[in-house]
This record gives sequence, C-alpha cells and structure tokens, in this order.
Amino acid sequence: MGYQERTRARGRRMRGSLVAGALAAVMLVSGCSGAGDNSANRGSDKRGGSGPGPAPAQPTDGGPAPESGQDGAERDIAPSPDYLSTFALDVDTASYGYARRSLSEGRLPEPSTVRAEEFVNSFRQGYPQPKGNGISVSVDGARLGGGEGEGKGEGDWSLVRVGLATKSASKSGARPPAVLTFVIDVSGSMAEPGRLDLVRRSLKTMTGQLRRDDSVALVTFDDKARTVLPMTRIGSGRDEVQRAIRELETGGSTNLDAGVRTGYGQAVDGRRPGATNRVVILSDALANTGETHADAILERIGKARKRHGITLFGVGVGSQYGDALMERLTNKGDGHTAYVADDESARKVFVEQLPTNVELRARDAKAQVAFDPETVEEFRLIGYDNRRVADEDFRDDRVDGGEVGPGHTVTALYAVRLKGKGGDGHVATATVRWLDPRTRAPHEESARIEAGALDGRLWGGADRRFQVAAVAAYFADALRSAGGGSGGSYQPKNGGSVYDEGPGSSAYDGEPGPPSGSLPGAMPLKRLADRASDLADASDEREVRQLADAVRQASKLRD
Repeated sequence: MGYQERTRARGRRMRGSLVAGALAAVMLVSGCSGAGDNSANRGSDKRGGSGPGPAPAQPTDGGPAPESGQDGAERDIAPSPDYLSTFALDVDTASYGYARRSLSEGRLPEPSTVRAEEFVNSFRQGYPQPKGNGISVSVDGARLGGGEGEGKGEGDWSLVRVGLATKSASKSGARPPAVLTFVIDVSGSMAEPGRLDLVRRSLKTMTGQLRRDDSVALVTFDDKARTVLPMTRIGSGRDEVQRAIRELETGGSTNLDAGVRTGYGQAVDGRRPGATNRVVILSDALANTGETHADAILERIGKARKRHGITLFGVGVGSQYGDALMERLTNKGDGHTAYVADDESARKVFVEQLPTNVELRARDAKAQVAFDPETVEEFRLIGYDNRRVADEDFRDDRVDGGEVGPGHTVTALYAVRLKGKGGDGHVATATVRWLDPRTRAPHEESARIEAGALDGRLWGGADRRFQVAAVAAYFADALRSAGGGSGGSYQPKNGGSVYDEGPGSSAYDGEPGPPSGSLPGAMPLKRLADRASDLADASDEREVRQLADAVRQASKLRD
C-alpha cells in the first residue's frame, strides 16, 4: 500500500469485530532469554488442542471468524473497532541511524524524521525463531510503575511487547541467486566526506561477498542517469564490477527520477526468473532537478513491483538526508531503508545484511492485535504511523504489507491500561499474516497474553532486551516531542498513535490533552540515559552503549 493509501486507511473506520476460531495449541515461552516471569504465549495456525488461547482463523469467505471462549461459547473478543490495531510489518532502521548521526554532529534530529518503530527495531530481541519459513509470534509485557523516578503518568499502565521473527539465513548459503541493480547518487552533494567515498568502500567489500551466480548492474545519476555497468554475472565479472566502483566520481545536480527510471529499466531487462530481483538506491535523497515530485517516482517503482516483483532497498547517506522521500520510495517498492554514517554501519548493511538477506521469508506481512474490551481500558501503539492498515484489510491479500527477509525481528510496543486492578483476564491476541514468497499462499500465526503476565516490573525486572527496546521507544518519544511537541495537543483514543496528527486522524477525540508524543512512564532524558548506561554495563553490547551515548548527547542538547 502506498503512502497516500495508508494515510487514507488510518482514517477509515474499522468494520465488524475480530472474532477467533477453533482453539489453538498454545505453548508458554518467554519473550527473550532471561525474561523471568514476563511470559509470552505462542500460538499456531494449526487447529486443535485444549488450551484457552484463541488463534484467529482464516475465514473461507473473506470475513471474520468466530472465537470460542473458555466455556466453549462463542463471544466477541473485540466488539468495538477501537480495540483492534492493524499495521504492515516494518524492518527499517534508517531513522535511528540518522538520529545518531545528527546527535554526533551536535544537533537534535528534526522531529518529523524520528520514527519510534525504527529506533526499537534497531536492537536485537532474541525472539524464538520458527522452525521453517514463516514468522513466529511472541507476546509479553511488564508494568511501567513501581518506584520513585519510574516516569510520569505511569499509574496502572503496562508496556506490552509483540515480537515477530523469521528464521535466519542458511549457513550453507543455499538461497536463490541475487540480481541486484545499484542506483548510485554521484551528484555534487555526494562529494562530502562520508558519502560517495563510503559508498565505494562498502560496495567493493560487498561484491567480494556475493556468490558466482549472483549478478550486479551499476547505474549512476547526477543531472543525468548513466548505466556504467550492465547486468554482469559475478562469476566472470567480479573484477569488472569492482573497477566500475573504483571509477565512480561526483558532479552535477540530483536527478533522482532519472536514476530511478534508468535503474528500474536495467532491473527489468536483467531480471531472472527464480532469482531475487532487487534495486538498491544509495543516495542522500535530496532531489533538486528533473521530476522532484515524489508521486511520479513512486508510480514507476510501484509498476515495477507489481509487474515484475522487483523490490527496493534504500540506503541513506550524508549529514543532510531526504529521509521522508527515501521512506516513501521504499514503502512503495515493498522494501526497507537503512542509514549508513561510517564504515562500521556500512559494513553491517552491505556485508552482514544485504548478501544474506536477498531472499525473502514473507511477502505482504501484516499484524493485527485484538485487545479484549473486558480487560483493557486503553492502549496506544508506539510508532508505525505510516504503516497503518485498515482493520478490515488484514486478510485482504490485495492490500500490501511488508516484506521480511531471513533473520529479521519486528517489535511493536503498546502502552496498555487495564480495567480495575487488572489482576486476571485475557489482554490481547496478536496475529501475523503473510504470503509465501514463492507460492503466495497465505499463512497465519497467533499468540496471546493474559493479565497475569503483566505483574512484573519493566525497569529492573523484565528481560534486559525488553528494557533496551523500551529505552529506544522512550528516546524516540522524547525526540518527537522536542520543542514542545510536533503534532498538536490531544489524547489518543484506543488504536491511535501518540504521533497521529490531530483532527482527521482516527485517533483524535477532539479534546485537549497532553502534548503529542508524551507516553505513560516518560522520564527526563538524563534519567533515561542512566537506565541505558546500566543496561549497557550489564549486557556489554556495543549497540546498547551507543544508545546510551546518544540519549546522553540528546539530554545535553536539550538542557
């Protein structure tokens, strides 16, 4: 689904209620290693068993399916549309990388470039992987309150983590051949240190990792687009590919439209049946000549995806970066984005991720979380603002979702407030639906969480990776709120995001409330940095230390 379609979908009312089918076999697992009592239930779309966990069934007529309660009687798990939350999966991480780059240069990132889900998904969560292709589902949670300095407004709120994971790539290297068309920005703005020079080094290293049956084409663009290397098989042309990379030079304006047109032309001409055909755009995405309006570029990308199955991977570079444009391009191209600021992040993207993740595990993947209105008073999805899908489109396989490769994890965090004392009862059922990349057959997996799983404290009690995800979410929340809030003042209703933009959004209730982006349990950045530092000391992980440093730098800039 394109950006405009998703925006319209957010405002549509959800029709009907989600009801689940036959009882699913349920296995109690922890959300991650060391999760303690913060347990998650994993379900399956395989029917049968006697456990109480409902797994929403695939309906035969395209409509919702019934759910059996513990007493065997059918009941509605979500009689009100306000108790459903549906979104396309997103594995992007560019927003967090760009924020770190901005902070390292002594400036806060623009609030509009901060996407909470990309902060959260930048950190490994250790979810259990499925045995075969497909996606596993885990759900756990913890209380936000419980002590001095825990954050403002936590009250009886909890944080619920929905975790999705795919199986890692095979160590044997068994995967379809990769047919990659690199569309490289060589405009004058790419002459800045850390742009084209970084791209050259990264591509040179990456081509050494590709297999002999992989193929590569190189297209460059400044004010014009040029094919500097037609589709070339690595086995006989590795030296030729690396020579073309060494000879890349900058100059001219940024005609991104010309690069997209020429690049996709090469990708279509060089595509191979049975291979993974992908376009990789490397740019600061600061289009300033030719067709600069995004819709025309998006149309070309969308046609290539629909007709030829060519997906898009966007890699952003540069201290000034067209984040919004790159995000829209990759959304339309059923791909994802990453941002590289230095050799370390470039190696992670080009050497560790791209060669192994050219294969897809799932197409058009969507998640739907059904909260139980008998137990839940209110909930808020953190992030995924431009990935929302209308609830009635969850099982409409004509509606685009997200593409997920091997070894990916996706995390969705919800702030949830239970009714009463919240001692027991069913809280939510999370279901993920995807299409098999080869057969396009639909599959579903589900998991559920009960109120008892929310008894433990988040800070100092929950699984350490859960706490890291929470720090990342609160960090994004604080940056989005920089300068007193970027989206107006209102209180989101159920299903709404804390970042929706006021009247016209399905989340807006028309009443004044706290500033946009103020989550239950929010705390000063200095306190959040201390929490991140404690987690970094305990885990000894470089990525967590970098998060702590970024939060502390933001705190200094805000003071």
